Amino acid sequence: MKISRKAHQFIRLQNVVFTLLFLGVLGLLAWLSTQYTAQFDWTANSRNSLSTPSIQLLKQLTHPIEVDAYATENDILRQQISELIDKYSHHKTDITLTLINPDIRPDQAREEGITADGELVIRYNGKRESLQQLNEQAFTNALQRLANSDQRWVVFLTGHGERNPAGHSNYDFGLFANELKNKGINSQTINLMDTPSIPNNTSLLVIADPQVNYLAGEIDVIKQYLAKGRALLLLGEPNQSEPLKPLTELLTIQILPGTVVDATTQVFGIDDPTFALVTAYPNHLATKHLKAMSLFPGAAGLSLLANSPYQAAPLLSTLERSWTETGDIEGQIQFDPDTDEKQGPITIGYALNKKDDNTKEQRIIVLGDADFLSNTFLGNGANLDLGLSLIQWLNHDDSFIDIPAKTAPDTTLEISQQWSLIFGLGFLFLLPALFIVSGLLIWLKRKKR
Repeated sequence: MKISRKAHQFIRLQNVVFTLLFLGVLGLLAWLSTQYTAQFDWTANSRNSLSTPSIQLLKQLTHPIEVDAYATENDILRQQISELIDKYSHHKTDITLTLINPDIRPDQAREEGITADGELVIRYNGKRESLQQLNEQAFTNALQRLANSDQRWVVFLTGHGERNPAGHSNYDFGLFANELKNKGINSQTINLMDTPSIPNNTSLLVIADPQVNYLAGEIDVIKQYLAKGRALLLLGEPNQSEPLKPLTELLTIQILPGTVVDATTQVFGIDDPTFALVTAYPNHLATKHLKAMSLFPGAAGLSLLANSPYQAAPLLSTLERSWTETGDIEGQIQFDPDTDEKQGPITIGYALNKKDDNTKEQRIIVLGDADFLSNTFLGNGANLDLGLSLIQWLNHDDSFIDIPAKTAPDTTLEISQQWSLIFGLGFLFLLPALFIVSGLLIWLKRKKR
């Protein structure tokens, strides 16, 4: 059929219009791709996507999130950090990640208290949290703690030589109180001589190493506080048990005579035997996440008395090569079984809890050392992480989000040596022989045609 000139022009016009429309659609799709993104995770169990609890938490966060990652020039580590943050930024666009090399900025890393390569500093709504574990569960729980807007007050007793949370001396708790503030936990002091009651907004009472005895009226105020099912952190020191005796007896805890000494410290280059090490932690909410060892300079051993109204669990225990030294710590010292000395491991921390009729749980921790939270020793090992974890547990701040582990189905093929030999011979000889034979048969069949 002959096409007229007019029809030919019309077809050409159609082709031009189609081409323009096609290019316009491509351009529109390209522009839409810059405005909207689509992501599909086809891996088994969606291992490269956030879980539903994490996504729900991100929807509740209204402020921007800033993440500073202190990582050296390690491509694998930096990629791991970036991939973790990318999962969150896909659901919350105002998350910013800044990679900082601590070798280039040692002053900034030291100011932030960075102790591990790849450690993250997360900031949200004026609060700060450091994180060393690069996984979804740890990061989501850190965000949840930062988003906790409850006004919590940790009250430190003063007036009897206790450690001062606002002090800058070596034995004070000024640095630890600042870390609590970064977590959104405020602290204040109270002298029961001036204020003969403990404020109702107190979430936790801290009694840290009093040097003189409390008056009978002050002990009554503390007992009334405990009778209401409130939380308490009690920190003692060796050979200083008398001021705390009324309270330890109430809690059915005994402070053992002597100072815990640990021969293991020599392995780590510590010449002072009174530095006790804790390298393993029980499966307790307050300690199960800790990995590094903690250091306790001059600790007292503890024991649990009978007929305790509390459920008591050992929280911190020293190594087997430790004991409670009751004599002078000088020269060559050794364990003497014929005295009141106790052979290690020595329990230096107990966690107590009790539920009332309303199923509300009272939490108490008694430790035989206060120096580990002091300005001098707070930066040693896991001391800071341990102190913060104890405060969070006592404050009932342990409603961690349970992120189910995302693992791939079992894709491992275990082959015995016999089957490995069979497969090897099959691929090397049997399959090539089958191909050769089949080729010859096809060639012969075609030749006969």
